Amino acid sequence: MSADSASSIAIVGGGPAGLMAAEVLSRAGCTVDLYDAMPSVGRKFLLAGVGGMNITHAEPFADFVTRYREAQPALQGSLERFGPEALRQWIHALGIETFVGSSGRVFPTDMKAAPLLRAWLKRLREAGVRIHTRHRWLGWDAQGALRIASPSGELRLHPTATVLALGGGSWARLGSDGAWVPQLEARGVAVAALQPTNCGFEVAGWSAHLRERFAGAPLKTVTLRLPGGTPRRGEFVLTASGIEGSLVYALSAPIREAINRSGKVRIELDLLPDRSAEQIARALARPRGSQSMAKHLHRQLRLDGVKAALLRELTDTATFADPQALAQAIKALPITLVRPRPLDEAISSAGGVRFAELDENLMLRQVPGVFCAGEMLDWEAPTGGYLLTACFASGRAAAEGLLRWLDAR
Repeated sequence: MSADSASSIAIVGGGPAGLMAAEVLSRAGCTVDLYDAMPSVGRKFLLAGVGGMNITHAEPFADFVTRYREAQPALQGSLERFGPEALRQWIHALGIETFVGSSGRVFPTDMKAAPLLRAWLKRLREAGVRIHTRHRWLGWDAQGALRIASPSGELRLHPTATVLALGGGSWARLGSDGAWVPQLEARGVAVAALQPTNCGFEVAGWSAHLRERFAGAPLKTVTLRLPGGTPRRGEFVLTASGIEGSLVYALSAPIREAINRSGKVRIELDLLPDRSAEQIARALARPRGSQSMAKHLHRQLRLDGVKAALLRELTDTATFADPQALAQAIKALPITLVRPRPLDEAISSAGGVRFAELDENLMLRQVPGVFCAGEMLDWEAPTGGYLLTACFASGRAAAEGLLRWLDAR
């Protein structure tokens, strides 16, 4: 698929989706100008690489696509054309090798995002992509021109077509501030409200003792379960306001939805998933003599520290006096969550441009010639490489859709 070199394309947003669209379009012969509001592109991408650049996931594709939940039908085609294996091959072509970790997560061999981004930007510039930083999109004027605030003043642009890859609403300081929402709504585009996902949650309030002694402490080798759900194993962190961490992030979408429905949700924490309630009750029923309950829990169950403190926080005196009741509490400790942490703290956001607003080319039905990609679309996914893979894939899909639209004109 190719385009006339006279086709001038504006891409707004310099994250993975926008950069991937720029690559596809420049290779097809388009003149590509990419605009980003920040002083440099890929800022959230670089932040995602802090501590290890998890680029995608190596699980079977049939399992991989289910991680996108309700958005799976809308994203599956894009992911089939540019999924985890294709993404790895693309990275290898940049001179960056990858490996699969023990959890199935895929990383660059040096675990860093910066070398990958540097190699990619070099290739884009060599392909003729012009990158304009500190250029913020302001919407359209009455004549349909793109309004761009630049260091030298406001620009009015009339590209042949436009790709919007503006990100979601989390981490505003890195450029994903959701400021595009009213601009699209003003053009009649339906946008699902941006909400936090892969985020922490708050409780009604911990005691001062728990906050001061244990905020920041990890709870390891535990399971969490939503009402009627399957227990999920992992670890999370106690915070001054509630809970956060990988296990909480994995359940953030259903937790958030339950809070949206009812104003709160009670989840259950199993502090000792490798022991049954009967085994725990028998251990607790052993004589403890003059030992305190804290020492008894440590001696019989190795239950101490933040786990013991949380157990004490969320149970009453009568429960502690009854081995059977205490065993049940250890296996199903109820934690009531009342709200997610603010959107700007979330790793990513749910919501965005509804897929019904887009045609098969990812072009806005209400604004012909404008295509959307990346996290600004209405989907969400857990951490583990799923977020980045869908951003890359949708950026590529929007560019390919734009080329088909050009060919059909």
